[in-house]
Amino acid sequence: MKRLLIYLQDYKKECVLAPLFKMLEASFELLVPLVIAAIIDTGIGESAGKGYITKACLILFALAFVGLVSSVTAQFFSAKAAVGYATKLRNALFGHLQSMSYSEIDTIGTSTMITRMTSDVNQTQTGVNMFLRLFLRSPFVVFGAMIMAYTIDAKSAISFAVAIVLLLVVVCGITKISIPLMKQVQGQLDDVLLTARENLVGIRVIRAFCKEEEEVQRFAEKNMKLTAGQKKAGSVSALMNPLTYIIINLAIVYLIWTGAVQVDRGILTQGQVVALYNYMSQILVELIKLANLIITLNKALASANRIADVFEIETSMEWKRNAEGEDSLAEDIVVFKDVCLSYAGGGEEALSDIDFTVKRGQTIGIIGGTGSGKSSLVNLIPRFYDATRGEVLVDGKNVREYAEEELEKKIAVVPQKAVLFKGTIESNLRWGKEDATAEEMEQAIAAAQAEDVVKAKGGLSGEVAQGGKNLSGGQRQRLTIARAFVKQAPILILDDSASALDMATDARLRAAIRSLSYQPTVFIVSQRTNAIMDADRIIVLDDGKVEGIGTHEELLSTCVVYKEIYESQFKKEVSAS
Repeated sequence: MKRLLIYLQDYKKECVLAPLFKMLEASFELLVPLVIAAIIDTGIGESAGKGYITKACLILFALAFVGLVSSVTAQFFSAKAAVGYATKLRNALFGHLQSMSYSEIDTIGTSTMITRMTSDVNQTQTGVNMFLRLFLRSPFVVFGAMIMAYTIDAKSAISFAVAIVLLLVVVCGITKISIPLMKQVQGQLDDVLLTARENLVGIRVIRAFCKEEEEVQRFAEKNMKLTAGQKKAGSVSALMNPLTYIIINLAIVYLIWTGAVQVDRGILTQGQVVALYNYMSQILVELIKLANLIITLNKALASANRIADVFEIETSMEWKRNAEGEDSLAEDIVVFKDVCLSYAGGGEEALSDIDFTVKRGQTIGIIGGTGSGKSSLVNLIPRFYDATRGEVLVDGKNVREYAEEELEKKIAVVPQKAVLFKGTIESNLRWGKEDATAEEMEQAIAAAQAEDVVKAKGGLSGEVAQGGKNLSGGQRQRLTIARAFVKQAPILILDDSASALDMATDARLRAAIRSLSYQPTVFIVSQRTNAIMDADRIIVLDDGKVEGIGTHEELLSTCVVYKEIYESQFKKEVSAS
């Protein structure tokens, strides 16, 4: 929790002024029963006249007005501090998540990150707001009312002290029981959100396998569990108001009874009894507020601890702060030296003893069965993951020695899943290069075989829905390839990024890549041999190990794995020959 308080540093003034103005409002509120007592005893009881009553009423209006101004001012400062705190916290959390490597992101999970960024931050914002407004005000009014009651009648103040002690026991007892229940409910809420997200993301798969009823049932079970937890926590919290009202009303009954006796004896006046009653009512209201505040603060603290847990996860990937040296023109642009890779909690190595060298300008095909490590291999080049053993060199320098921006400029990646962002075609292409000219974008679109896509959408200003949902799979892939072309990076990685393209389009795309003016070194990951058979060299992977490296013809005669893949895809042609 202390880790998060730094985001309130810029709001020290608001954090002081908000509770001060709230206590100022409470001070005026404590004076009201005394004025009412004076009206009853002096204005009415002693027949002081309408003038006295009028003046007393004007004092009440003045107290109310000043109290209102103080309250609004306190609300302003507390809201300003809470909103500013949440804004800074959300920005810091988003930046921290962005700084994490793929390993940490895989471990945390998307649903958890979204929950922390939204629900948990909102809970802490509410907690800060309520804390500044009420945490000092409520105790101030409670003890202030008891002191004011003592100034009226010390004997009657004893009932206040007894009532306050009993109320504190009730509040603390219920709070102690409800806090663990609230934490359980928050965890059950995470399960519901995770189930909902899985269903929304995988809705097509669910319908394809006719699993709607099963998923509805699974969600209902999670939701019922959450509901049961909320009912249990709510039933405990619901005891707060009845118990506090019983205690206060018993105290009020005792106060009125003893007050009536004292009025008969001339010890107290009627106005003083009314004032004592008002002070008891103030205590009731403020203790209920305090109880609700404690519940809110417990929720906020639980959320704050969950956010702090994310901040405590440090990225395993450290980058150099500044780029060192000039751009290299080494002939060997990518080198793998005895590289091994293990994923966090993955058990066996995903890659083992990978060794190869790539010359500048070469086209490298990477092929293998599902789970053979193709994507894992190319993900090591832009340093999405760090090798657990060995070295990955880019332009003659270990990727660990690069500044993040320096390495990013050298590599353009088209991932397996084509991801586009809400906006226009132009705004998506500029992710590759912010200052790209219209001519550069048009050349990239032409090379990516996406001219028909852009034309159908009305040009570069054509709208792209969130995630590119208004485009087909092949259209999204071609636009993501065009985005990589716009970047004009020395190394281009196509991670099975043409899987949705037909053979003819794929062939034209590969021809366009070979004729790119900036002549990048190209890595093509594919499960189709026809997509990589023209590559300068082909790397064959099987179960995370290199089974062969060479040209198409060489591998057909020397690599059993490659030959099996080829023959499975071209069985008819092989049989005919």
